[in-house]
Amino acid sequence: QVQLVESGGGSVQAGGSLKLSCAASGDTYSTKFIGWFRQTPGKEREWVAAIDTVGGFTSYADSVRGRFTFSRDNAKNTVYLQMNSLKIEDTDVYFCAAGPAGCVMVFNPSCYKYWGQGTQVTVSS
Repeated sequence: QVQLVESGGGSVQAGGSLKLSCAASGDTYSTKFIGWFRQTPGKEREWVAAIDTVGGFTSYADSVRGRFTFSRDNAKNTVYLQMNSLKIEDTDVYFCAAGPAGCVMVFNPSCYKYWGQGTQVTVSS
């Protein structure tokens, strides 16, 4: 089992920044990918970004590329998502998820086995 805890959400004005954290504990050796998704109630979960925690490879959705950036602290089993130039449409509940080494389509929620509880990000004008 892997437990994921997100933090760092909050309210910010458009153009501002937030830094989300995803701390993993438990059998973290069984996971390789950490993904971030966001979801508005009643809508499908949208993939935001993913990182290969072993090789460091990162990928981002077109909507956030150039504004969001991964970093990680392997000693703390924590992945960070720095979100800059936030837009009103970035408002959502953000979830981190952990997937195994066989996770190829990192943008697909079904690739991930473990999920955090979510953290709210609200961007206002």
